[in-house]
Amino acid sequence: MITAGQMRAARALLGLDQRALAELSGLSLPTIQRMEASDGVIRGNVDSLMKLTTALKAAGVELLGDNAPSTNGGRGVRLSAPAI
Repeated sequence: MITAGQMRAARALLGLDQRALAELSGLSLPTIQRMEASDGVIRGNVDSLMKLTTALKAAGVELLGDNAPSTNGGRGVRLSAPAI
């Protein structure tokens, strides 16, 4: 599961605007805009959510869930270390 806040933060880390994220994920710009306007966890078509999370992961973003190890807990995003 991904929240709208995580989605915006991931896009910011990658330096992408909404149009670029739409192209990267294969989703329409209105779909990206609708997802980012959501409150809390993004609800929607499973296929669209999979396209989004797959594209973010391929771009080097790691989505942190509620139970992920972190200093203060809670959800978040971070850039993955480059593969050697």
